[in-house]
Formats: sequence, structure tokens, C-alpha cells
Amino acid sequence: MPPQINVGVVIAVFIGLVLVVKWINILNEYERGVIFRLGRVLGQPKGPGFVFVFWPIDRMVKVGLRTVVLDIPPQDVITRDNVSVKVNAVVYFRIINPIKAIIEVENYIYATSQLAQTTLRSILGEVELDELLAEREKLNQRLQEVIDRHSDPWGVKVALVEVKHVDLPQEMQRAMARQAEAEREKRAKIIHADGEFQAAQRLSDAAQVMQREPATLQLRYLQTLTEIAAEKNSTIVFPLPIDTLKPFLDAVKR
Repeated sequence: MPPQINVGVVIAVFIGLVLVVKWINILNEYERGVIFRLGRVLGQPKGPGFVFVFWPIDRMVKVGLRTVVLDIPPQDVITRDNVSVKVNAVVYFRIINPIKAIIEVENYIYATSQLAQTTLRSILGEVELDELLAEREKLNQRLQEVIDRHSDPWGVKVALVEVKHVDLPQEMQRAMARQAEAEREKRAKIIHADGEFQAAQRLSDAAQVMQREPATLQLRYLQTLTEIAAEKNSTIVFPLPIDTLKPFLDAVKR
């Protein structure tokens, strides 16, 4: 006859296995466990490694300590100069106090996301469009300080906030393109006028030198003749100073 199975022993073994599984917990290096005993927090967070939880009297809530990358969806922002833009950002934060992250807020990730969205609209609504586009690093620092200050009671440390993209309306993009083109044309005209001025100044200096030294004018004539001869022209015109022909003109008059 097969041996009789004691139902009581089987039930006891099964309950024992369940208790062992519930009592023995293994936490990774980046995890901490907040223990609640009869609804009250029991000491400091536990982990990493083996953590004994005497279920059902105790209950453990795991909290990750790694940096969380939170993507903020595009927000409609009206700048101080009444320009409507869409701005999205990314927030990097981590838990530094697991007990506060569990007992001070219901869902710290959702709460941080909502706080970041409202702060993004509030801070960027206080600046003009040019400042939003040109001074993004300063705005990132300001956003990080405000969000970190408000999330500190939850045990959340905001390490970095970055504005990723600013979506401008089509008419504003065309206006900025025309403005940039006009600015480039202005710089080109200024550079051209400055070059003309420097060239005129150099010519004036050269004329003064030639006036003091007439021989330099003759040397310039000779250089011009050399350049004309190099072109293989059939006709060469010799420029002569009026002073050279003056004696002949006077003789003709007499």
C-alpha cells in the first residue's frame, strides 16, 4: 500500500515556502527598500543585498536610486512679447531620500512631470522670444533651480533641465529669415563702404607722395607701359606730361 500523505504536513510546508519567499528579498545596488511595519515606517531604508521582510506584518516598497530621464511634452508658451511658441524639455532627476519619495507624495515621477510642465510655462512666459532663443543656457539653469527647490520636500534631486526644441510659427520664421537677410546685407554694405574708404585713403596718400616726388609719376608711367606691352597690343599710347610739351607749345605761339 502506498504511504499515506499527511495533508497537514503538506499545508505546513506550502505555508513555510510562501513565508520564505515573502521574507527573503534581494535588492540590487541601485535599489533601496522602505519597510512599513503595521503601517509605520521601520527605521532607515534597507539594501542592497538580502533584506528580510516579516510578511504579513511588514511590507516593503522598492525605490530606485538611478537617474530618471523625464521627457516633458511640448507646452504652449506665450512669451513676454506676445509670441506663441511650443517648447519641450527634458528633466534629469534622482531620488536622494527614499522615505520622503514614498510618504510625502503619491507618485513622485508624475508629480515631478507636472511640476516641470507648469514651471516651464511660467518661466518661459516671463522672457522675450530673442532671450528664449539666445540665452537658453541661463534659462535651463533657472528652470533647474526652481524645479529642484519645489521637489526637494519629496526627496527628489533635479540635476539638469534642458530645453530641447522651440517650435516657432511659420510667419515668425519668415519674419526672422527676412531680418537675418537684412542684417547680412547691412554688414555687406558696411564692409564694402569701409573697403572703398580705405582704398580712397590709400589713393590720397599715393597722390601726396607723387606730388612731392614727380619722379614717381614717371615710374608709374613706365610700369603702365610695361603692363600694356605684355598684352601684345598693336597700338600703344604714350602718356606725356603737359610740362614736357610746354616749350614746344610756347614756340608755336611765338
